[in-house]
Amino acid sequence: MTRMKTWTRNLLAILTVAAAASTALFAANTCDARNYGAKGDGITKDTAALQLAIDACASKGGGTVTLSAGTYLSAPIVLKSNITLHLDKGATLLGSADHADYPAKTEFRAPGRQSLVSANHADNVAITGEGVIDGNGESWWKEARAYKDAGILGSEHTRPRLVVFDHCQHVRVEGITIQNSPMWQLVPYYSDDVVIRNIRVLAPAHSPNTDAIDPFSSSHVTINHVYADVGDDDIAIKSGAINSPGPDKPSRDITITDCHFMHGHGLSVGSEIAGGARNITAERITFEDTDNGIRVKANRDRGNDVSHLVFRDIQMKDVKHALIISEYYPRILPAEDAKAAPVTRLTPHFHDIMLENVTATDSVDAGAIVGLPEAPVRKVVLRNVNISARKGMTIGYADVAGHNFTVRATEGESMLKTAGASLTLH
Repeated sequence: MTRMKTWTRNLLAILTVAAAASTALFAANTCDARNYGAKGDGITKDTAALQLAIDACASKGGGTVTLSAGTYLSAPIVLKSNITLHLDKGATLLGSADHADYPAKTEFRAPGRQSLVSANHADNVAITGEGVIDGNGESWWKEARAYKDAGILGSEHTRPRLVVFDHCQHVRVEGITIQNSPMWQLVPYYSDDVVIRNIRVLAPAHSPNTDAIDPFSSSHVTINHVYADVGDDDIAIKSGAINSPGPDKPSRDITITDCHFMHGHGLSVGSEIAGGARNITAERITFEDTDNGIRVKANRDRGNDVSHLVFRDIQMKDVKHALIISEYYPRILPAEDAKAAPVTRLTPHFHDIMLENVTATDSVDAGAIVGLPEAPVRKVVLRNVNISARKGMTIGYADVAGHNFTVRATEGESMLKTAGASLTLH
């Protein structure tokens, strides 16, 4: 028996070493896209060559597909398991301006178009380097401005996103610049164990729906050292479409740290949050010139349980709306005297929200914390929160406790309590 145990132990050790050696071998595989026919001249469409390099590397068990300096014009490409797409400094993956290059598809359970870079049900997939992924979105933005619903999930006036990880595990995006997407720029969708670190996400302030990072029904997401300067949400945590029939998976266990947001619509949870969101922590975030700072948003047609949110060590300067927690999106406040409605699967329930060490200066207004009569906002704690703004804070159908919470308004009341408001100051 002892001999059998020893033999088994030795066999397991051999298999472990062999597996480690195999993994190292796959990781060592490098496939230079130019060796597969990519020109990188900014004129030739390199789509086929790039996909060939990815597929060749994947056939060897995985490895790194390298784009050396140059401009690689491309239609959509698809990453595979155990593949790292590495863009060297000076390398740009440039999306084709030909709209026909982006096939119509069902994406996020709605009509959509294939993104420039995607991975579907892939494990151990990464995008790294010092290069740029550019969505070449100007022509799409021009078209979108003609349709009011162009930015709504499920609209027939759809545009491609730029980078989408769909039902993936163990995802890493590091070092690169992502910019000028036709629509949302970087989307982990129903993905788990996602690390987004040391990247820049850029788009002109006028570009519609160019959210920087949108974790959608994803879990165990780390977003660290991101610089975003875009035309819509700098980060928007989502989990389900408007009027979603369900089921929808929540976004959960998300950590956002050491980020700097210039322009854009701030850090949002919602508004499409039909699966809910919980265990979200954001720390050491700087906002400058954004439309909003922190925003938790939903409505009766797109809500669920949104809870255990922590925002800590936040600095805002020249932010239009410093803090919005509202169940009336796209409005902030109800249009008229709020009346209760029946509670449904899509009723938002916001609770257990903490803001600590938050400073906002030179805002247009301090914001609002307003719930629905049938689903008030519960257990909001504001600790060491100091806001200076032209207009004050509105609180309604919400339970708020403030510890060293101050609002300084230059016009009107600093704090306006409407129906259903409970504000306790310590």
